[in-house]
Amino acid sequence: MTDLPALVVAVPLLGAVLTAAAGLIRSRTGWPIALLTALVQTVAALALARLTLDGPVRYVVGGYTAPYGIELVVDLLGASMVVLIAVVTLGVVAVARSLGPRSNTFFATVLLLVVGLTGMSVTGDVFNLYVFLEITGLSAYALVAAGEEGRSAVAALKYLIVGTVGASLYLLGIGYAYVATGTLNMAHLADELAVIGYDATLVQAAFGLMVVGLFVKVAVFPIHTWQPTAYAGAPDTVSALISALVSTVAAYALIRIVFTVFTVEFLVTNPAARAVLLAASAASIVAGSVLAVRQTEIKRLLAYSSVSQYGLVVGAIAVATPTALTGAAIHLVGHAVMKGALFLVAGLIATATGVRRIDDLDGLVDRTPVGAATFGVLALAMVGVPPAIGFVGKWFVALGAIEGGAWGLAVVIFASTLLTLAYFLRALERVFVRDAPSKERDPVPWVHRVTVVVAAVAVIALTLGAVEYAALIEPTIGRLLA
Repeated sequence: MTDLPALVVAVPLLGAVLTAAAGLIRSRTGWPIALLTALVQTVAALALARLTLDGPVRYVVGGYTAPYGIELVVDLLGASMVVLIAVVTLGVVAVARSLGPRSNTFFATVLLLVVGLTGMSVTGDVFNLYVFLEITGLSAYALVAAGEEGRSAVAALKYLIVGTVGASLYLLGIGYAYVATGTLNMAHLADELAVIGYDATLVQAAFGLMVVGLFVKVAVFPIHTWQPTAYAGAPDTVSALISALVSTVAAYALIRIVFTVFTVEFLVTNPAARAVLLAASAASIVAGSVLAVRQTEIKRLLAYSSVSQYGLVVGAIAVATPTALTGAAIHLVGHAVMKGALFLVAGLIATATGVRRIDDLDGLVDRTPVGAATFGVLALAMVGVPPAIGFVGKWFVALGAIEGGAWGLAVVIFASTLLTLAYFLRALERVFVRDAPSKERDPVPWVHRVTVVVAAVAVIALTLGAVEYAALIEPTIGRLLA
């Protein structure tokens, strides 16, 4: 038995404690500790991912075996989330030294967020998933409020209220499931729910409450309203971090709850549940895209784009075919890297030119060539221009929808791609075609420039490796649907 599943949770927790303690002795010592922690976390995450290529890795906490003890279970999909969390955190922490915030409290909170997200990715217990969900939420609320403007405080308060409602619904669902089965272990719950029957009212209520609770965290339309406010109101580093990771890991948790706990047989027995998932997916894809077209602020455009993109993942869950879920896995990783990088580029553009509105992007290529070039690459990848990673994920989900007979979802995905092209093309036309009103620039730290370039290169690398990743994750998807 390897200790790596526990280690990837313990490392950021230890880093957070050390960062906070160091702040009592000397302020502004958090950055090197957080950077070193992120580096160690990345190495441990990669080692864990390597082990999961041979099958799921299990760790029994405290020696008490399931279903009575707490179990950590990591397959390749969960390991992908752990690697994603570690790598994105490393990039954001590197940029935060120049972009800020720089306090020890900020870096300790970032590492606590990593604890929560990583725990959600490795736990095999629905109640511990709730505990890590709360750690993630509380850390994210504090990070959003880290901005110096009143707008950040308002965004954090709205995020706190809506997020608490979502977590409470999920906890209520756990209570229903526990009353029905007497267990909290995911694998044991799956066995007991099958015995009780998927058409039992208590089981159906547990499914509905847990799924709707996670819908809030994923920001599915129409309970998405916290997301644009939080992304736009947070400091640029925080926007990049939470846009890349928070809803992504919540969507991963949704996949785990639907297929590991309730299983695909629940969806077969309850076609109404599948219909609700399909309706939520289509509504998010269309509404997110339409609202993004109407935005005038860069960060709010990116936020509404996320509402649409996560709708694709919900659609893949509803379709429940191997091809669609493979597309969901690819899209979760690809979207996280693309969206986090786009928020970092938005921060770079604001630092170099002061521009935060789409109408002020005229001639950006003359004012900040690095910002314009990386924005162009990432925007085209997000649209889904072949063979970008954004195209590969959408293609698999659309193909899976057709295989599953959900032709309406395939049409919605195609229409949303055109809308995504519309709102990014509006910005790209201003960046590369129009003349700049002024060519004045403010210096941008080299770390920030290098990070966004590395992120753009990472998106290209993900494109090259997407097909191989699809082949690697095929056994994991097969186990989810078994």
